[in-house]
Amino acid sequence: QVQLIETGGGSVQNGDSLRLACTYSGRTNGDYPMAWFRLNPEKEREFVASISQSGSTTTLADSVKGRFTISRDNAKNTVYLQMNSLKPEDTSVYYCAARIGTYKSEYRDSRYWTYRGQGTQVTVSS
Repeated sequence: QVQLIETGGGSVQNGDSLRLACTYSGRTNGDYPMAWFRLNPEKEREFVASISQSGSTTTLADSVKGRFTISRDNAKNTVYLQMNSLKPEDTSVYYCAARIGTYKSEYRDSRYWTYRGQGTQVTVSS
């Protein structure tokens, strides 16, 4: 079992920045592929970003490329999502997720990600 806790959400203005953090625990020697999702207007989980166990490979959704960055600090068991130039359409609940196994950039469907946290709200006002 893997536990995930997200922090860092909040309310900001159009163009502002936020950094989300996700701390994971639950398995020894556990560095996992990690991802961030958010809920779209239809309340479906939408892929935002993912990162390999080592952090050497990252994948970003087209809608956030150039604005968001995913990174990790394995010594702190934490993954980050740096969000710059936020737009009102980025408003959502953001979830981090983990999977046990290999990392592939094409794993953008939430079905590939076994564990997820409770989510943190991000609200961007125009």
